[in-house]
Order: sequence, then structure tokens, then C-alpha cells
Amino acid sequence: MTASPVKQFALHRNIKILQPKSLKIKEVQDEIADLNPDVIVVAAYGVIVPKVILGTPHFGCVNIHASLLPRWRGAAPIQRAIQAGDETTGITIMQMDEGLDTGSMLLRKECAITSSDTAQTLYEKLAEMGAKSILKVLRQMPSGLVAVAQDNDAACYAAKLTKSEAQINWQLDAAVIERTVRALNPFPLCHFSFDEMKVKVWHVSLQDNQGKPGEVMSADKQGVTIACGKGALRLEMLQKPGGKVQSAAHFLQSTPINVGVVLAAN
Repeated sequence: MTASPVKQFALHRNIKILQPKSLKIKEVQDEIADLNPDVIVVAAYGVIVPKVILGTPHFGCVNIHASLLPRWRGAAPIQRAIQAGDETTGITIMQMDEGLDTGSMLLRKECAITSSDTAQTLYEKLAEMGAKSILKVLRQMPSGLVAVAQDNDAACYAAKLTKSEAQINWQLDAAVIERTVRALNPFPLCHFSFDEMKVKVWHVSLQDNQGKPGEVMSADKQGVTIACGKGALRLEMLQKPGGKVQSAAHFLQSTPINVGVVLAAN
């Protein structure tokens, strides 16, 4: 077990740390109330905060959410935005209520999603943006902020990631698979089966080739090109079970993949 950067920061400065197993425990709620907080800031907490705690701070509880609400409420907003092909996302600082990311918005800041963004690179952009945004909101709270209600009719849900969706289905369009590869990088990582191995895919590029879904069109120093339901993908960075991430060229030296082989669809 390794302490998070937040905990390390607090320990270094002798700041009290609470790590309750549940916020529903009366003693935990009382302990938080005894701190007499002005505000509680929540980031990637993952569970619903009880009403009694929401009402404890003078300025309430605010959440740093990694999407432009009401789009992508829920557990995986960064990944679902990439997967859906969204061109923009952002940060919303939200006044928390009893719903799942349904509270009124205090600040929204937009961020472009590039064609090379992975969940990791986009997370890093939004983390920096979120830190600056929450500081801006906290500074303005004493003088008052206008909270804007969300349009519930425009809401969509960012479902939690599952390992099963990381299995590549070559029947899908290449563009869909390419976005999913980026969305699930670095976790849980897309993969396919070859020679009784689960091969993880770190980087791909779109190609114009067309063939039977799962068919190996080429395998050379540039990568392994696989036909999809529409278009094709060139697999460029791969990882064997227990091995390091490596270029397709290095992968092929020890694990040849013959042209014409048809990989399982899922």
C-alpha cells in the first residue's frame, strides 16, 4: 500500500487525516461536523455522500467533475468522452446534492480532445485544469457565486469501465476500436488473443485497408495491420503477458504473425 500524494502532503504538514470506511457511520459524521468546515471538496470519490454531510459545511460540498456537465455524469467521464468521439470535454465545479453528479454548476471550463489523446493524457490536462478551477471557485465563495442548474434532458451517463469491453471485437469499425484503444489506455487496456496469449494494445493508427474482420493484412516494421468491420487498424505498440511495452517490430521478432491469419472477432 502506498499513500496518495494528497495523504503524503498532509502527513508532511501535520494535517489531520480521516480515512473512514463509510460516511454513513454516525461517529464519522460527528467527527467531520466537529471540524466545523467551511467547505468540503470532493474529487473522484466514487460513492454518494450522505445528505447529513452535504449539509455540514457552511458553503456545502463541491465536486471537481471531469466533464462538461450534464454530459457524462458518472464514474468514467474521461474514457467515455474519448470513446464517443467527443471533440471537447472539460471540468465542471458542481455544488453537490443527493443525486449522481446532478447538482448545480458553479464553473465550467472547456478542454479540447485531440486525436492522439488517451485517458491518461486527457486526465493530466483535466487534473491541472480542475486544480486551477477549484481554487478560483473557493476564492469567490465568500463573496457569492451564481449556481446554474443542469439541463437534465441533456444528461448522459458515463458507465463504469469493465474489463470485458477491453476485448477487441474486429467486427466493429476501425474508428470505433481506435477510440476505444485510446479511451482504455492505461486501464484496463484493449487486448486481443493470439497464439493462446492475451496481447495488450497500447497504440494503433487508422488504415484504409479492407478485408475480412480480424484478417492480418500486413506484418512488418511499421506494425501489424488488421482488417476491421470497416477499415483497418495498424497495431504499433504491444505488450505480451508479463512483458514490457514494445514496438510491433520488436514484438514480431519473437512472435511472428503471418499475413492471412484471421484473429478471433472477440
